[in-house]
Amino acid sequence: MPKGINQKLKLLYIVRILERETDELHPMNAAALIDKLAAYNVSAERKSIYDDIAVLQDYGYDIMFNPSRRNGGYYMGSGRFELPELKILVDAVQASRFITPAKSRDLINKLEQLSNKYDENELKRQIYVLNRIKSDNECIYYVVNDIYHAIQSNKQIEFTYLVWNFEKVKVPKKGSYVVSPWTLVFDNSNYYLIAYDDNAGIIKHYRVDKIKDVRELDSDRMGNEEYEKFDVVSYLNRTFNMYGGEEESITLRISDSLIGVFIDRFGDGISAIVKEPGTIDVRINVAVSGQFFGWLSGLGSGMRIMSPDHIREKYVAYLYEIIKAQNID
Repeated sequence: MPKGINQKLKLLYIVRILERETDELHPMNAAALIDKLAAYNVSAERKSIYDDIAVLQDYGYDIMFNPSRRNGGYYMGSGRFELPELKILVDAVQASRFITPAKSRDLINKLEQLSNKYDENELKRQIYVLNRIKSDNECIYYVVNDIYHAIQSNKQIEFTYLVWNFEKVKVPKKGSYVVSPWTLVFDNSNYYLIAYDDNAGIIKHYRVDKIKDVRELDSDRMGNEEYEKFDVVSYLNRTFNMYGGEEESITLRISDSLIGVFIDRFGDGISAIVKEPGTIDVRINVAVSGQFFGWLSGLGSGMRIMSPDHIREKYVAYLYEIIKAQNID
């Protein structure tokens, strides 16, 4: 049999065919593989197919063989993403607010290519077109890449930080920011930069989709001692929607039906003591902000702040201001 013009690519085409067109329920025998290779201008015989499969298996590809006489053949095993894993990744991309709609579509298309054609059809049915709030910063990938490069290079960065104005346009908040980047974290569907502000002498956070024009500086990062003492997980647990505030240790008396809400939010390490039937006293460390009070108000009458007194007074004042704002003359 004369050789095809793409003969040198034979092994690569076999891998592509097996990855895209086979699974445990859809194996492909040698005759079918020969036909598929012909479509790529690659010639093959049965013995050469067996030899090629053996080479690929020796290399590490998880190529399996189904010996069934009616539906026997080769298929790619567990060396790739499984459908439930890809569905989770697609959902994560769709839910991520910092990824623009265009970038979301590109990423999802690439994820589809990691599945075979049978799973791809099911994966497409998993994709919902919703009016989800998404970033409009098409340079987000480059921003993330520049920040990571500065972290690896141990350098400070300078950037512009954007905010919305009343005309629904993003404008610079102030002059350029100069910080020492330490890590990037994902919280509440947004990406945040955790960095040390040398002028303020504290760790701060910035939404990555609002960062523009990142420039790596020659100066080395600062705030190493502060960051070594910084617990990212604890920081995320005690802040609400990444709004800061003075950290306080607060004791609340809650209905026992709310204990799951507190464990989900603050973890199972919170102090919880049964005081009387139907109620539990919980103690939490939290950055007190309007967002935290808003979260508390959503718990309704099943919660009462026991201590400290000044936090309870602030919460009452917060609620009173909301009620007062609703009075219409």
